[in-house]
Amino acid sequence: MALRTVLVADVPSLPDSVYGLSEGLDMSKPRSFKMPGFSVIGHRGNGMNVLQSSDRRTRGFKENSILSFNSAAKFPIDFIEFDVQVNLLGVFFFLIRVRFVTKDDCPVIFHDDFIYSQENGIVNESRVTDLSLSEFLLYGPQKEAEKIGKTLMRKSKEGQVLKWDVDSDDPLCTLQEAFERVEQSLGFNIELKFDDQIVYEREFLVHVLRTVLQVVFDYAKDRPVIFSSFQPDAAQLVRELQSTYPVYFLTDAGNQMYKDERRNSLEEAIKVCLEGKLQGIVSEVKGVFRNPSAIAKIKESNLSLLTYGKLNNVGEAVYMQYVMGIDGVIVDFVEEISESVTLMMIRPPSPSSPLPSSASKDDVAAIARPEFSQKEIDFLLKLLSQLIQH
Repeated sequence: MALRTVLVADVPSLPDSVYGLSEGLDMSKPRSFKMPGFSVIGHRGNGMNVLQSSDRRTRGFKENSILSFNSAAKFPIDFIEFDVQVNLLGVFFFLIRVRFVTKDDCPVIFHDDFIYSQENGIVNESRVTDLSLSEFLLYGPQKEAEKIGKTLMRKSKEGQVLKWDVDSDDPLCTLQEAFERVEQSLGFNIELKFDDQIVYEREFLVHVLRTVLQVVFDYAKDRPVIFSSFQPDAAQLVRELQSTYPVYFLTDAGNQMYKDERRNSLEEAIKVCLEGKLQGIVSEVKGVFRNPSAIAKIKESNLSLLTYGKLNNVGEAVYMQYVMGIDGVIVDFVEEISESVTLMMIRPPSPSSPLPSSASKDDVAAIARPEFSQKEIDFLLKLLSQLIQH
């Protein structure tokens, strides 16, 4: 698909509460941020859906749903990760110019760029951000029992369009609903979704990000929130617009190559973070295992490091990351990995449950990471190299 440039005219104003998010805050230095110990983060809630997989765990709960989020909250995890897009009703494309007339901008939680349904044997495709909120919510199960929604389909990486069948289904939802209905103690890692095939102009990004920020500042209350994005300009811009919440840059770390060089390595990711005063990197885990020396560079740059990817569903790979000093992992098998992490280490207390005043130095020392020699780490990395091949 060819890249499409988005230009925006007449970007409407939003309330001063969004325009002035950074007023009075020191933006001269990146604010360091540390996760609460070694963090387990639920991917799209209680795990992403892989409809063609024979593993029933990948079809347990509808991903990116309130049901999936609250299911994940039952386990000892710190955050859930989910994908936010903004429905932009009234966006018209004339060659390469866009006339921006918004009517019901609303951040919704959905991963894919396109959404599919089937009517009378015909599969229909729509871009999520071209739908109004009411049109988007018509897909899948409905909140009112008497209503029947459109059959929700999904296109796999192999190009198959499959019915979105899961064991426990749930309606599609908005970002506001997630803040209102998900267990308050659970942190949100909000991935800001943008299409890889579109080159976005700054004005467009500003509008979309301010729309998301307005919801976050109105409804987050005391909930921990992290922003992340594969789109480097969006990641830097959301940091520029506010200093309240940490911002992470997402990278494939060379596992998949892009025209934008900033997305192709951990070294480039470090540059993006330092230039934009971001707080951390979320890397595909294979990229870290292939380039473990980058961890020291990331730490020297006062940045936090999280990972995502299939290997994070393997307990041994997760423990290796803990040993290497990585701050947390985004996982699909939330129950299994959270239990594994609990068994492998003594987790430090969450901010809401600090160590009691009577805690001794021995208690504090017990939560320290185990110490391994470089030879031992090299040996473990060689063992993991077999996993990386698959």
